[in-house]
Amino acid sequence: MVDLFEKIPFLKKIVKLRAFQFAVIFPNFFLFYLFLIAALVGTPVGNRNIMIVFVWIFWWVMLIAFMVPFASRIWCTVCPLPIIGEWLQRRTLVKVREGSTIPGFKQEFFGLNKQWPKRWRNIWLQNIGFLLLACFSAHLVTRPIFSVFVLGGMIVLSTILALIYRFRAFCMYICPVSGFLGLYAMTSKLALRRKDKAVCDVHKGRECFLGSERSYPCSWFQNICTMDRNNYCGLCMECVKSCPDNNVGLFWRPFCSDVDIKGIDEAWKSFIMLCLAFVYSVNLLGPWGVLKDWANFTETGQWPGFILLALGIILLCMVIFPATYYLFIKWSKALSRSKNVTTKDLFIKYSYAFVPLGLLVWIAFSVPLIMINGSYIIAVISDPLGWGWNIFGTTHFPWKPLLPEWVPYIQIPLLLMGLFYSIKSLYKIGMKIFSEKEATVRSLIPMAILLSLITIVFLRLYVG
Repeated sequence: MVDLFEKIPFLKKIVKLRAFQFAVIFPNFFLFYLFLIAALVGTPVGNRNIMIVFVWIFWWVMLIAFMVPFASRIWCTVCPLPIIGEWLQRRTLVKVREGSTIPGFKQEFFGLNKQWPKRWRNIWLQNIGFLLLACFSAHLVTRPIFSVFVLGGMIVLSTILALIYRFRAFCMYICPVSGFLGLYAMTSKLALRRKDKAVCDVHKGRECFLGSERSYPCSWFQNICTMDRNNYCGLCMECVKSCPDNNVGLFWRPFCSDVDIKGIDEAWKSFIMLCLAFVYSVNLLGPWGVLKDWANFTETGQWPGFILLALGIILLCMVIFPATYYLFIKWSKALSRSKNVTTKDLFIKYSYAFVPLGLLVWIAFSVPLIMINGSYIIAVISDPLGWGWNIFGTTHFPWKPLLPEWVPYIQIPLLLMGLFYSIKSLYKIGMKIFSEKEATVRSLIPMAILLSLITIVFLRLYVG
């Protein structure tokens, strides 16, 4: 691994500035609220409104194809959704307010400062939220007012929760976007970590967790001294500011370095995200008009069809696919001939197989979004409200797909790359579990078959 702070010294100087987070969030905050206004007062036609075009085409492709695989949860660093609540908590935009509002912490916070309920300190609410939003995907990505309702509601909810619970409880436990970012950030080439465990063991101040006179506590409830995965690190960089021993590094590392799924909730997230990639592909890119009519129930009046579709999506994600995977895990355990590994442990650990494959499937899904519909971005820049403006002279830029014949040739290697990294990661996990090459290889046979079948399904769906 390469420490980017050592290779690029000025980068560390920038993130240690007290104003760093405000400086990167505020422009995004400003643009996002312009988008909300555009969605409220602009044209309801999705491909002529900047909210739909920029959020669900440009932002989505940038997020899933570039930010997550190469920069972990960098979106959380600049996300405007929770920032009003955080500013209200701190009652300041930049500086640290010293005090002792919360026992053990060294800053002053506004609000009730309650701890998040212990039973919900997991990602089940994020799983459910993302799954429910997926049922309304046709509306979310085509109707500006629906995006206002969802994204505006997230802003209101995050602000209310910030006045009741400590730090970024909304981001950590509620935000649907945070859930899939955390899962796929495990694959990312970027990671914020301690540099030397021995240094952390000796130093007992825990400024990285509790904050200091020059920094706030970790808003994500993470302790960099013990953190070993990207899942819940929002890259706020407060630990970089607070560490008196200069023991925090920003590392460039191999793809899929984090491979430990640590709970049933995370395992189910991997199922949900892979299944929803299939659902979105079928509903948005597929030729099945009946399903599209069911998804667009407010226009077609197909309420029974929508209910059937929603139930099918939920059953696929929560029951059918997990049950199928369970059967393959039973087969894997039987072939491994190991009596020291429980089926539950293998079920959780091997669910990581759907993380690399799932990420590459989502990237493959996003390729036609940008190559077929990317020209809408050029037009909407000049007329963000769809009111006939022509600010930059590009309003009448025609819808023009970019090399559509190349789309399958990009998607095929992406899917095969996902299959490769999934099997490679499973071998690494299997060696940790079984400690024997023969047992590991035997246990991987059913999983390799399952992953290959899934890849074939997506190849058939995308390529034909």
